[in-house]
Amino acid sequence: MIVTIDGPAGAGKSSAATRLAQRLGFAFLDTGAMYRAVALAALRAHCPLDDETSLANLVATLRLEMPAGQVLVNGEDVAPLLRSSEITKASMPIAASRVVREKLVAWQREIAAGRDIVTEGRDQGTHVFPMAECKFFLTATPIERAERRFREMTAKGERITVDEILRMQTERDTRDAARAFAPLKQADDAMLVETTGQSLDEVVSRLELLVRERLGARS
Repeated sequence: MIVTIDGPAGAGKSSAATRLAQRLGFAFLDTGAMYRAVALAALRAHCPLDDETSLANLVATLRLEMPAGQVLVNGEDVAPLLRSSEITKASMPIAASRVVREKLVAWQREIAAGRDIVTEGRDQGTHVFPMAECKFFLTATPIERAERRFREMTAKGERITVDEILRMQTERDTRDAARAFAPLKQADDAMLVETTGQSLDEVVSRLELLVRERLGARS
């Protein structure tokens, strides 16, 4: 079974997907980390973030692996480096790149093949896994999403304001929804889950119940 969790930044996708996969005994795929890893590689290589030819050459040389709890780029675990504001900013044009997205979509499908998996992102239920049996679209108010990201980033020692995060978040939402290839949107058959004011356990318990109901219907 493939369970997709889509939604905008700060909606709680990664945390909910990680916890849900643990409860179900499924694998977990953090596709946002994949785009961030490419962004990091592009910055290190001084690759223009808006040059499709350069980006195509870059991803052709990358070996990206996603073992549990790690993000390996050519064998190096870069997971601890992927949540900075610099990488967040750089990942915006990377996610809008068609050549990058096509390559990562192919990798995502390879990773999920033949597995029970929970996968989160912005196009999982609409583009990557349109036939997934369980689809969710998580959202929250813009200010709550920004405050969540603020707490996450300041806990890691970054100096940033809620207003700065809110501005970057709005730019990202607009760009993700407007891109021509695999835009951010709720799949027609996805369940909308509003997470504002809810704890992680409350959200995950609701998702788990719905997935187990679907699993029960299959047997």
